[in-house]
Amino acid sequence: MDESGVKSPPEGIAIIGMSGRFPGAGNVDEFWQNLVHGVETISHFTEGELEHSVATAEAIAQGQKFIRARGIIQDADLFDADFFGIYPKEAEVIDPQHRLFLECAWETLESAGYSSESYHGLIGVYAGLAMNTYFLHNLCADRAFTSNFAGNYQVGVYQTMMGNDKDFMPTRVSYKLNLRGPSMTIQSCCSTSLVAVCQACMSLMTYQCDMALAGGVSITFPQKRDYLYQEEAMISADGTCRTFDASACGTVFSHGVAIALLKRLDEAIADGDHILAVIKGTAVNNDGSDKVGYAAPSIKAQADVIAMAQAAAGIHPETISYVEAHGTATPLGDPIEVAALTEAFRRGGSVRNQYCAIGSAKTNVGHLDIAAGATGLIKTVLQLQNEIIPPLLHFKSANPKIDFANSPFFPVSQPLEWKRETAPRRAGVSAFGVGGTNAHVVVEEAPAAGPSRASRNRQLLLLSAKTEAALQKMSERLATYLESHPDSVLADVAFTLQRGRQRFRHRLSLCTGSAAEAIEQLRKREGKTTSTGQAKSRPPSLVFLFPGQGAQYVNMGRELYESEPLFRDVVDRCAECLQGHLHLDIRSVIYPVAAANGEAERQINETWVTQPATFVVEYALARLWMSWGVKPSVLIGHSVGEYVAAVLAEVFTLEDALSLLAARAKLMQDLPSGSMLAVRRGAVELEGFLPEGVAIAADNSPSLTTLSGPTPTLRALQETLEGREISCRFLPTSHAFHSAMMDPIVDPFMELVRRVPQQKPGLPWISSFSGTWMNEQVPPEASYWAGQLRHTVRFGQAIVTAIQKGATAFLEVGPGHGLTQLVRQQPSKPDGLTLLTSLGANDANTTDLDTALTSLGRLWLVGFEPDWDGYYSAEKRKRVSLPTYPFERKRYWIEPAQGKPLPSSQQLDVESRRDGAQADQTVGVQNGGPALVPAILSGQLVQHSIMEDGHPDTRRVIERQIQLMTQQLEMLRSRCATRGAQNDDNE
Repeated sequence: MDESGVKSPPEGIAIIGMSGRFPGAGNVDEFWQNLVHGVETISHFTEGELEHSVATAEAIAQGQKFIRARGIIQDADLFDADFFGIYPKEAEVIDPQHRLFLECAWETLESAGYSSESYHGLIGVYAGLAMNTYFLHNLCADRAFTSNFAGNYQVGVYQTMMGNDKDFMPTRVSYKLNLRGPSMTIQSCCSTSLVAVCQACMSLMTYQCDMALAGGVSITFPQKRDYLYQEEAMISADGTCRTFDASACGTVFSHGVAIALLKRLDEAIADGDHILAVIKGTAVNNDGSDKVGYAAPSIKAQADVIAMAQAAAGIHPETISYVEAHGTATPLGDPIEVAALTEAFRRGGSVRNQYCAIGSAKTNVGHLDIAAGATGLIKTVLQLQNEIIPPLLHFKSANPKIDFANSPFFPVSQPLEWKRETAPRRAGVSAFGVGGTNAHVVVEEAPAAGPSRASRNRQLLLLSAKTEAALQKMSERLATYLESHPDSVLADVAFTLQRGRQRFRHRLSLCTGSAAEAIEQLRKREGKTTSTGQAKSRPPSLVFLFPGQGAQYVNMGRELYESEPLFRDVVDRCAECLQGHLHLDIRSVIYPVAAANGEAERQINETWVTQPATFVVEYALARLWMSWGVKPSVLIGHSVGEYVAAVLAEVFTLEDALSLLAARAKLMQDLPSGSMLAVRRGAVELEGFLPEGVAIAADNSPSLTTLSGPTPTLRALQETLEGREISCRFLPTSHAFHSAMMDPIVDPFMELVRRVPQQKPGLPWISSFSGTWMNEQVPPEASYWAGQLRHTVRFGQAIVTAIQKGATAFLEVGPGHGLTQLVRQQPSKPDGLTLLTSLGANDANTTDLDTALTSLGRLWLVGFEPDWDGYYSAEKRKRVSLPTYPFERKRYWIEPAQGKPLPSSQQLDVESRRDGAQADQTVGVQNGGPALVPAILSGQLVQHSIMEDGHPDTRRVIERQIQLMTQQLEMLRSRCATRGAQNDDNE
């Protein structure tokens, strides 16, 4: 606590996401399975498998020893170029290290439940990579290519340079993932990726970014190659890494990628992140010249960096129970490392012996060079999560030069349960680079996470992918995940998919109440609450439809009243306001107790109750939808539904509308009773059948009309119509609305309206009285509202007006689905209309929450993005680690020349430009100068790259580039104009 007694926020850097590729493991989970089962994944090659050999017959005859062993990455030549908007020629030129790191960076963010598209903070990238031997071995196999590249370096060959130079890997990640934090290459040989972690922590602690990707990659080509063994060198004599063992004879170099996503701990806790572990302290130093040679290690410098990290963490070394050592398995390096660790721990006050386990991932996967430190960090985090320390493989007896007995450490020879004692479980992770840059990190187990809080009993799962095939695989992956994680909180799964995934065109939405139901629907990809489709480039124009009297029923929206606080608050506010006008708590009618159901069924069909009740539910629904980010482009209300439209358009205040509506309903209630008859024919067809006293109350569609008048007259008409095989039915109303029977109250109601203030509409609104747009410049006249209750509802014409304006999505905001059915009956409707409802039908087959969430999912399906902050305003959810994107990888590879001349580096650049690579659109402007800008602004390059090449990358990226270039041109013009004016003044 600080001086004021306020509890200080927890300190540290949270690790919230991890990803990687390792020898024998395509992801972090497979890596852990290999570790915990003691699997060595270093490959030993036959002579026929070698892609390159340094062995010669003469060398072998001289007794030299060549070892065919290395930890390799499978399918390093594969890449999902389409996913990242990279064209084939460009992808072939890019170093596979860049490509795999880019994929893993995406996976790391997704594993943490974040999308750079929706995250508003700054995300940094700190990373390094090994020497690019793909460039040297595959691209530079031809002397002419190499000469041309060197001769054009820095002034040309941009595509080749940016795809292969180490400086461009982090910034490519930042560009492709739209990350705006610091982005820089870190290089310190074998300690690179752990130094990157340390630098990322510093950036976070100084608020240069809010999250950071940190790690490294080392993949060199050809992968399958041998090496010359030399005694007392660092390379193993048999391709086996025996860290700390008496028979240790060197390390084995391997390939891999390792990335962690970091975030300030207090913010990770506040944001409900899935915290894997916490970095408590970091340190980086260099040996200087205090050692026997440049490549030799230094006990003092290693001890210093470890002690510095422990001091930065503010912890006692005896609270550290595991160390992930650099552990190169060299006869000299291992004893120096343990001696340095011992010195650092003793310096920090440790007096106990052999209480701290020590291990190294290198015995399983070999030395991952640049990626080694981050790999050791990931291994340590996995051990903390699973509470198991895997054994050091091949360990039988300790190196005699290591005094474990008088040190705090003991090698782990068997799987060890990592028990939790009084202090949190802590570990140290070391990485030491040739050249003397050392790094050490102190890691602590994640703080205990409280249980997830209550949520809705139905959840909305959303998936999207760039292709239908990827979406199918994504669905299967999620189903498998739910099967293997039966304790998953479905609400947290839904939250992570909604907030932590980028949106793509091919989509699936699923409303579900259980994991079992979700698994079934994900595999079937069909069902009442499951929808698939393709999002439009822009969200469609959405019309809110508000039903009139006749759709009401007892308990409409009851599930939402009980589960959605905002809906309940709005209903309660309306009910309290109506109490003084109706002398009735309208909630007792809409949501009666079981014993009062019969009375409620009677009352809800009495006009003085029906109209206010209908308004209350529809207005609460509208506010709920809008709180979820579903905003209407157009409002259309059917009869009394227009009052909801008027309040949303801010023509009336809520209180004034309720007062006016209660008065309107009472005036109608006092009139003689009448009836309304729905007929399956258009109004024009029925005009010749109408007896005196019967009016066309609603012209709903070319195939449905509502008639209104005295009940006996309508019954006689019903018999006549049914005799002609014209289907018709009576509606549950007590009066003949929109007919001459309303005439006595027209003038009195007009006087009431005149006393109520009105404003001009603030939202586009199509009148169902006139069928045309309401005037946005002036408030409606009082005569409008009086005529609206008397004359025909022209709902069908209102829908036609909306469709003519481009509306393609209609949401019924009220009970039932009558209005969307009327839209469906319009012959002028375009293909692909989206017709949605808000509440379940008045039966037990579909619940209100199912209906609302399924409709929300279908809106997302066609391109709407809900306001998830509003959706979860009453909940505190957590992110969980879910399956990441299923990349559709293809081979992008340039084979070594093998005696044939390669294209020049300039030709490769030209071919990449011809393919329309995005990077070249920017570079082209730099090279071509102003002459190229008009072609870009006129759309010629956009047309070429999008239309002709048919690449699936979105137009949004291109439009954004054009917008930025346009802004730059305007700035240049402005500056030129200013300078011209200054010159005029000088003259």
